[in-house]
Amino acid sequence: MTFFFPVAGMDINVAVLVCVGMAVGFVQGLLGSGGFLLTPLLMILGVSPSVAAASGVNAIVGASVSGTFTHMRAGHVDVKLGLLMLVGGVTGGGLGTLLVRLLRTVGNLDLVIILCYIVFMAIIGVTMFVGGLTSQVQGEPRHRRETAVHRLLRRLPFRQRFAVAGVETSALAPLLMGGFVGVLAAIMGVGGGFLLIPAMTFFLGMPMPVVVGTTLFQMLFTSASVTLMQAAINHTVDAILAACLLVGTTLGAQLGARAVKRLEAGELKLAFSMLVLAMALKFLNDLLQAPAAFLVAMRALR
Repeated sequence: MTFFFPVAGMDINVAVLVCVGMAVGFVQGLLGSGGFLLTPLLMILGVSPSVAAASGVNAIVGASVSGTFTHMRAGHVDVKLGLLMLVGGVTGGGLGTLLVRLLRTVGNLDLVIILCYIVFMAIIGVTMFVGGLTSQVQGEPRHRRETAVHRLLRRLPFRQRFAVAGVETSALAPLLMGGFVGVLAAIMGVGGGFLLIPAMTFFLGMPMPVVVGTTLFQMLFTSASVTLMQAAINHTVDAILAACLLVGTTLGAQLGARAVKRLEAGELKLAFSMLVLAMALKFLNDLLQAPAAFLVAMRALR
């Protein structure tokens, strides 16, 4: 079934969109991260980067809703910590939406989105590959170790105790994390789990189940607010495209959340890292080929 999507300005097979959404939702429910794959996958289908980012972030809402409820029933959501990140996320999302409007005005938005994805996917891919390889050789650590970063964050003002996460730190830490993720949500169409999960694990020392559950909780509301702002200010949200993706991500997130107990963490990280690195290389190759294609077109016009 192929339909015309008005804001995207192209015909797309609905079944393909739903399958793409399911794949991304499955990864997000499994790892608490994976929404960042949606925008590049839509770009591979031919959707412009600006529309892909704005419409894709809405689909993260579906994965976050179903995933959040699953983790909340298991007691893996620290609501207090999540609300602080949400305040920062909504603020950062507003600033990011205004930045998107500025970049569209000067005509550099698509280039900035592609460059951001190349850089972040390369960093994520290498980090997860090293982490997966380490866990395969040494095994997953059983006990959390306090680091100098943990002690530093506790010395900052507005120190709070987060009971579910089992940590004590400054309220400024989750606020700043949420703010940075909000900006990325507006520019790249991501929920920010790929940054929040390592940050909450290494900087705050939180246990992984609570990290995943709290991340999904924060992403739910941040993604919803960014979608509304993008639609109202930049008019880049294709509601029909977003609805198709939403169906897929909602179903996929449920499957991912249930499968998390059956898969080896190290093997999963290795496979996921190779996928991310492959996508980063593809976009880098496309970006490097673009100037050559432009020069060929200019010579043909002469």
